[in-house]
Amino acid sequence: MLPTLTLGVEEEYLLVDPHTRNLVVDPSPDFMEECKERLGERVTPEFLKCQIEIGTPVCTDIAEARRHLTALRSVIINTAEKYDMRLMAASTHPFAQWGQQKHTPAPRYDLLDSDMGGVIRRMLICGMHVHAGIEDKDDRIDLMNQMRYFLPHLLALSTSSPFWGGHDMAMRCTRLGIFDSMPRTGLPDRYESWSEYERVIERLISAGVIEDGTKLWWDMRPSARFPTLEMRITDVCTRLEDALCIAALYQSILRMLARIKQRNMRWRIYPRIMLEENRWRAERYGCSKSMIDLGRGECVPFGSLIEEIIELVKEDATALGCLTEVQHARTILKRGTSACRQIDTFTKARHQGADENEAFIEVVDMLVSETAIDLPETP
Repeated sequence: MLPTLTLGVEEEYLLVDPHTRNLVVDPSPDFMEECKERLGERVTPEFLKCQIEIGTPVCTDIAEARRHLTALRSVIINTAEKYDMRLMAASTHPFAQWGQQKHTPAPRYDLLDSDMGGVIRRMLICGMHVHAGIEDKDDRIDLMNQMRYFLPHLLALSTSSPFWGGHDMAMRCTRLGIFDSMPRTGLPDRYESWSEYERVIERLISAGVIEDGTKLWWDMRPSARFPTLEMRITDVCTRLEDALCIAALYQSILRMLARIKQRNMRWRIYPRIMLEENRWRAERYGCSKSMIDLGRGECVPFGSLIEEIIELVKEDATALGCLTEVQHARTILKRGTSACRQIDTFTKARHQGADENEAFIEVVDMLVSETAIDLPETP
């Protein structure tokens, strides 16, 4: 049988001061309390006080995920406005300084600060994680091995972090370069079985360097808490429709891989160095240039690769009821990712005579606006 491929989506957001457009360093505790009153366990604080995280419940399909993400974003936006703040879905803030932020006082975050020092304090970044339900443990590992190939493609479609600390980083995804300074990050290794994976985790635990599998911060990992395979490589998408596209693509690709496995076929496992090259190209160029078609051994325009993937998973996306969301990848390519639009907004403002700070403010205003686009007003 195919895995259920139920969905769970987590998004991290930034809290913005509408007057300065900088981050809110120390938001009122009442804000988080009210969010929890309205959303319960669906909302949690993050390591830095200027961040907030939401997570959907287990969703049977992308339509249910859409309903929950729409409601969650709407409530957080509405609540933030009550406390004179704005919500911004982007993986970095254009000009905020990490050294000015405060971390949330909680035992878990105090321990991270003690263990990681300046590395964790620099994590002024936000991401999107997607869980897909895969009940069989060995299937989870087998699909992780194969799914690694497609992770750079998902990253390229999600990029939203071109600026960092007031600098144009000449990257579409600055977030991963910052996150990779943490231990146990990057693409996961290949494992032959769940047992082999467990032995590695147990060895790290017995050595005293991690407490459990939640301290693996790979681009994709078997969840330590749920029977899911968790995709973690992507930036948080500014526009909700883009986030749903990423989730639908992830779900559809996994179904395709599980389906061909039933026919005793599988996606070829490529050397990690080749996968990492595409990961780097996604960080550097997003969806604007080319990526390596590892089967052909040559660089191919990214749009051509996405068309091939859409065709590859068409049967699966149709069966899952998310073909429209998968095909939205074409819209992302046409109008650009959040990173593309941020760069365009900044460049246009500078050409019209704005100084750097004024141009960055226009970028923030665009991000705040697009975070709420197409969402219903929540009383």
